[in-house]
Amino acid sequence: MDTGGRTATGAGTGAGTAAGAVAGPAAGGAGGAGATTLEDVARAAGVSRATVSRVVNGVRNVDPAIQEAVRRAVASTGYVPNRAARSLVTRRSGTVALVVCGAGHEPIGGRDEFTADVFQDPFFGRVVSGVVRALRPRGVHPVLMFADGAEDRAEVLAYLAQGNADGALLATTRPRDPLPGMLAGAGLPAVLFARPAAGVPIDHVDLLHREGGALAARHLLARGCRRLAAIGGPADVPASRERLAGFREAAGGRVRVAEGDFTLDGGERAMRRLLAEQPGLDAVFAANDLMAHGACLVLAEHGRRVPDDVAVVGFDDSSAAAACRPRLTTVRQPVEDMAAEMVRLLLDRVTGAAGVEPEAVLFVPELVIRASA
Repeated sequence: MDTGGRTATGAGTGAGTAAGAVAGPAAGGAGGAGATTLEDVARAAGVSRATVSRVVNGVRNVDPAIQEAVRRAVASTGYVPNRAARSLVTRRSGTVALVVCGAGHEPIGGRDEFTADVFQDPFFGRVVSGVVRALRPRGVHPVLMFADGAEDRAEVLAYLAQGNADGALLATTRPRDPLPGMLAGAGLPAVLFARPAAGVPIDHVDLLHREGGALAARHLLARGCRRLAAIGGPADVPASRERLAGFREAAGGRVRVAEGDFTLDGGERAMRRLLAEQPGLDAVFAANDLMAHGACLVLAEHGRRVPDDVAVVGFDDSSAAAACRPRLTTVRQPVEDMAAEMVRLLLDRVTGAAGVEPEAVLFVPELVIRASA
């Protein structure tokens, strides 16, 4: 399967079944003073009523040119689908749950603090952006839900089981999060951002994190750096371990490591430890851009120039990379594209276009060279 900058495993082909017709009210349009109907749209598009119904109801196996013709006809006639009637026909709600877990730390400050963390974290913001962008042309709407405790997880399961959403897109930073297994066990359509725990049969997208760490090390070595250090993310997060392992392997020697927590403050603390332990270091790799930004701030405090004295490479290519001074060289994780692929996987699962086995799509990282290294 050609995924354009990503690799794919598992099944993911097939065709959906045609849904019945739905009509909805609109002002004016081809139907005159009454409600615009599917027949009006069909005449404007030059296709059959059944074809219009298939496009409106999201059936995927319709020629793209015909889909575009129908969409233009919908716009020109002012046709508005009746969502309630369509739900009766398709047995789908037209919404999906975007479930967020673990935005940076345990929500010890309560729900309000946790919610604020979600919207300040570059990773979660990029996931939301990618999901919304992918859902909009499909006429499907996201419902944002938080699930950081047992009560929250039960609420998500009940919400999906009652048909309030057609499936779940799950973004979690917690490696032992039980929700993916609960969704899979309940037979509810869901897609996970990150590889699931062993034995959890769920569609997912992820990055080749180890290769990303190796890209950073090879770039620093090519610059002539020889006294390399690294700021890792939390040791219990698989992506963090993979990034650090790839960096160490490609560096080919002993790398001093300080553990961070994927935050700006965590990067600052880790950088201070590294300077105290290895004052002669000439390169630092951080497992995400926020920590790399924090490292640059501390290096400036100590009079160390970036990249002349110490080269710095981050990971993610998030907004933090652009905010940093100098701007960060970083390993790009195409989060928005990965989120869009989650949407594709979920809608295939919902419409019956997916295979029996869970599908995994792994994206390939890319080094983005800027001023810091």
